Amino acid sequence: MVKIRPDEISSVIRQQIEQYTQEAQVVNVGTVLQVGDGIARIYGLQKVMSGELLEFQDGTIGVALNLETDNVGAVLMGDGLKIQEGDSVKATAPGIIARRSVYEPLQTGLVSIDAMIPIGRGQRELIIGDRQTGKTAVATDTIINQKVVT
Repeated sequence: MVKIRPDEISSVIRQQIEQYTQEAQVVNVGTVLQVGDGIARIYGLQKVMSGELLEFQDGTIGVALNLETDNVGAVLMGDGLKIQEGDSVKATAPGIIARRSVYEPLQTGLVSIDAMIPIGRGQRELIIGDRQTGKTAVATDTIINQKVVT
């Protein structure tokens, strides 16, 4: 007959409690409402953006395109035969902390802009101004300046 030893059980429980780590993750999750013909309708992805990649429960990837108030329409990048109504869907965009920081400078080729405003490669920059002030010229010059001479 096996003898129960409370001291051994309590030491194992204490060990498990000491090794426990609590992690919290914020995940944007939705539920498939309808699927067919390469399109899925998803409920619950309030913070998804147009063009954002979505990962379905079976591993299929989709792209959020039709953003409505109560659901999202997504194009499936696979056959979608295993996706069923009620399956979960995750938005896959990395959070701010998980993103790689901008570390390489971007030279626009315009000395006045490069001297005043440091811009990083991969960073988004808004160019605003009145009509006929050269916004397109600045953007075009910046793009042309990125050509690497070999």
